[in-house]
Amino acid sequence: MPKLSHIILFLAAAIVALSAGVWLRAHFMDSPQPPLPEETSRQGAEAILSASLPDIEGVTQSVSQWQGNVIVVNFWATWCTPCREEIPEFIELQNQYRDQGLIFIGIAIDREDKVVPYSQEFGINYPVLIGGLGAMSLAEAAGNKMSVLPYTVVFDRQGNITDTFLGRVHKKTMEKSIKPLLQNDLVFKEQGSL
Repeated sequence: MPKLSHIILFLAAAIVALSAGVWLRAHFMDSPQPPLPEETSRQGAEAILSASLPDIEGVTQSVSQWQGNVIVVNFWATWCTPCREEIPEFIELQNQYRDQGLIFIGIAIDREDKVVPYSQEFGINYPVLIGGLGAMSLAEAAGNKMSVLPYTVVFDRQGNITDTFLGRVHKKTMEKSIKPLLQNDLVFKEQGSL
């Protein structure tokens, strides 16, 4: 019976996410959400950066280990169509900006037996952590009050949330969010070396 209840929970989450995704496409159209209230932003950053979840090899990883980089945390699932659409573009962005200090982190709201083959098939080139339904609380802490997938949170190098996105994010939109954060660090380094 516990297995049946897990399946029912995953199906319910899928239905909610798909319905919300359709609504979001019509209302938000690939742009960041309004800035989060300061307290929500701080608590959301703390929740995500203090999380430790298993990766696709079963090794527990602490999200905080990537602090100091520009971090893009993407909450997704294998059954989520908008998630499947944006991941190839995130792979491209990871390749393009890795050397400038960009790190994508995928947090799957899904089961390991689905996430591992999917990650391998798509050749995801950034850390993928398996959070299951419980990891949705991390997205909610960072402003995802509607429990929508995908949900993407952008952090600057100091660990502050700079942008959040409900629904699918296109490559050009993500670049608009991350480029200033990557460039700001280059300007800071150049000024520090004078």
